[in-house]
Amino acid sequence: MAKKRSNQRGSALVFALLLVLILSVMGASLMFLSQSETWSSMNYRMMSQSRYGAESGLSVAADFIVNSYTAPTAGGTDALSNYNTTVSPVTYNGLPVTLSSAGQSNYPVGSVVTAFQNALTTPGSVAAGNTTVNYDATATLLSMGTVMSYGNPITVQMWQITADGKITSVRNSDEQLTAILERQVAPSTVYAAFATSNGCGALGFSGGGVTNSYNSSLLPVTAGVATAPSTFNTYGGNVGSNGNLAENGAPTTIYGTMSTPDTGVGNCSGGNVTAWTDNGNATVTGGLVKLPQIVTFPSPVIPPSGTTNESIGSAVTLSPGNYGDISLNGHGVLTLTPGIYNINSLSEQGANTLIVIAPDPITNLYGPVTINVTGNNQTTPVDLTGGGLQNPTLNPADMQINYAGTNTLKIAGNSTSAMVVYAPNANVILTGGSDFYGAILGNTVKDAGGTAIHYDLNLSNNSFIVSNYMLDAFNWAKF
Repeated sequence: MAKKRSNQRGSALVFALLLVLILSVMGASLMFLSQSETWSSMNYRMMSQSRYGAESGLSVAADFIVNSYTAPTAGGTDALSNYNTTVSPVTYNGLPVTLSSAGQSNYPVGSVVTAFQNALTTPGSVAAGNTTVNYDATATLLSMGTVMSYGNPITVQMWQITADGKITSVRNSDEQLTAILERQVAPSTVYAAFATSNGCGALGFSGGGVTNSYNSSLLPVTAGVATAPSTFNTYGGNVGSNGNLAENGAPTTIYGTMSTPDTGVGNCSGGNVTAWTDNGNATVTGGLVKLPQIVTFPSPVIPPSGTTNESIGSAVTLSPGNYGDISLNGHGVLTLTPGIYNINSLSEQGANTLIVIAPDPITNLYGPVTINVTGNNQTTPVDLTGGGLQNPTLNPADMQINYAGTNTLKIAGNSTSAMVVYAPNANVILTGGSDFYGAILGNTVKDAGGTAIHYDLNLSNNSFIVSNYMLDAFNWAKF
């Protein structure tokens, strides 16, 4: 009798159906995975494109503020008095000061609002392949103030720029980028003397001389006239150079440091620039300070001078304004009152000539006198080697000479010669063998007569360098 066998007919079909089901599930999973990857890739692409659009908006807004916008000043159409700068953000009519291409701006000058909106809306978009990314931006004024830079007032601002990049299609994308646009402020004068040249003898002392320090804000003052210090600090008379300090003749004492990117003490030559060459038993009490690199100082911006020349042989007072060549001769005494003088040249011819700093004729208060020198067709655009300068406040910030050219300036020291000389491209010669209160910056600086340079420590509080605008503190968000 044959053995009974199990009935397995149809099992192959069941296994085939199960395999088809499994393969279908796997195929569907792969399809959904592929679709997810596609959507993810598209989202990332749109996010990147939107961010690039936001960066474009931020860049256009920043470019407008840096290159097309003029900050408020003490006078004029856009006056500082329109703003409340004691709060952050700065306000106008009780509301934050804003420039916006997407909404309502709050700014006192309509032409500035219109110019900002035109800059952001022309074209207001960028192309990314076949996609158009629209952008807009709002700039909020976080802070604003005025500092004196080389004797001239500069308005310093900090803006917060918020820019949006948007893609509007079947799927939308919105990226927001925020950054701070600001200018850094640092003391402009920290050396008694600094030479920007990187050669031998860029900074030179002959005939002795000394550098030390005092603080003009601590001097006794009567009716605006300061009493000269009887003693000086044996520190703070720092000097510096991008090249070499050379001292010859009678001993010189630097009551401070000597800063330079060079090293070594000894003979200096074109192929071997040392930090210090001493041929007269000189002393640098604070030692040598190695600068990490050459220090670059910007050339001052000198407004055009006037065309009217002044030849002064008696007592004359000139009001702030524009002049050509001003020359003193005979018994010429020139009195200057607070304000800005844009001139071509200034010279003293003879020992009886003198320049005097005086108070404002209305307020009777002393204040900054700024002389911007053009120096066209002048080998010595500033020559104060007659009677020199008389600044009774002994505050160097009350007398600033700015010169952007490359010719020679001659300055004489005396008992009340207090000023700041800023001429980073010029050769400055200090003579007189007496006292000079303040600071000198030139391409080369030569103390040729044993003059004592008394650096005013208070200069670091009232004269500043303002940097170019920079973008920082970036943040971004996705919506």
